Amino acid sequence: MLVRETFIVGVGMTPFGRFHETGVGALAARAAAETLADAGARSEQAEAIVFANATQGALDGQHGIRGQAALDGSGFGNAPVINVENACASASTALNLAHVLVASEAHDCVIAIGAEKMVIADPAKSMAAFEGSWDLTRRQQTIDELLAMGRGTVPPPGSETNEPHSVFMDVYAAFCRHHMATFGTTQRQMAAVSAKNHSHSVHNTRSQYRRSFSVDEVLAARPVVWPLTVPMCSPVSDGAAGALVCSRAFAEKLGAFSHAVRIRASVLMSGDHRDPDRLSDHVARKASLRAYEVAGLGPGEIDVVECHDATAFGEILQSEMLGFFNFGGGGPAAERGETRLGGSIPFNPSGGLESKGHPIGATGLGQIFELVSQLRGQCAPRQVEGARTALAENGGGLRGVEEAAVAITILERA
Repeated sequence: MLVRETFIVGVGMTPFGRFHETGVGALAARAAAETLADAGARSEQAEAIVFANATQGALDGQHGIRGQAALDGSGFGNAPVINVENACASASTALNLAHVLVASEAHDCVIAIGAEKMVIADPAKSMAAFEGSWDLTRRQQTIDELLAMGRGTVPPPGSETNEPHSVFMDVYAAFCRHHMATFGTTQRQMAAVSAKNHSHSVHNTRSQYRRSFSVDEVLAARPVVWPLTVPMCSPVSDGAAGALVCSRAFAEKLGAFSHAVRIRASVLMSGDHRDPDRLSDHVARKASLRAYEVAGLGPGEIDVVECHDATAFGEILQSEMLGFFNFGGGGPAAERGETRLGGSIPFNPSGGLESKGHPIGATGLGQIFELVSQLRGQCAPRQVEGARTALAENGGGLRGVEEAAVAITILERA
């Protein structure tokens, strides 16, 4: 049983982007140094390191001791390194474990670091790394299940590309088509999400892309897998992010409690093989309900959200799964502007994965960097005015017709 409050007292994040000459170790070291500096802490004060990475085994052969290798020379000495991999939810899994280690009193101060180096000379190899994030023994069965979800929706001629792309774009396209067939969600509503997130990213200096798009420009862009176009999809990215998690007493000893953010809830849950029509059984729905219960808060008490918009449709789906809108209501709400800055519940003020970037082993901690910064009031001109509570949703992999892992984190200004 967890008995102790936990606080984030330091966050760090490299810019996300395409850094051909920068290795994963340099990215991780930069994020770690920035995290420690933000907390006013020294590396030797971190009693344990939880390191998240998803693709370096597939891309460069670093199958083991990824954290020890990436952080060698960063000053952590003999502190234990725990390596975690949970596909695109790897970094939020690292944060969850750091929270558990501190809340259970196993340690007083733990640093979570997520880093990924995905931009390589061979784009096809980079795309192939995603194949390891679903059950390969059930590959054809899963494909058949996904195709069945979109039955009755016919892609227009010329609406799909032959260019290399992640298999998860096909996965998201199947989710899109199911939602379109069930609720009447439109491609234009997805484009509204994309245009909104790209608009938010213009003011984020760490974002991979900082160009705004109109809804019509999103719709007219190069297709990927119908109904998704390029601006609706997250790019291949490099980057790293971190968070220093500690007890109240340790935060006070550091002199960092004045800018601390409390972890009200950190819930990690695995997906299962549900009927695709039973959205109430979706793993993100179950995980968010559990997180609200732990936090003692509801959706109406959340001020800002960073969610896993690997595609624009992902934000629509998660806005419903998280309880902000009824099933089928996410698309119309986005089109009305309810999820933009100044709307009733701002989603992805960072620009989200579509614009900010998606270095998958760092993504979840990149969300935490944004939300901690929002709760501290440090995000002008994309600041959510008066934000006191925040929620992050980060999903990874595929199991059946839903994410294999979902992490929900609820934060509150201390």
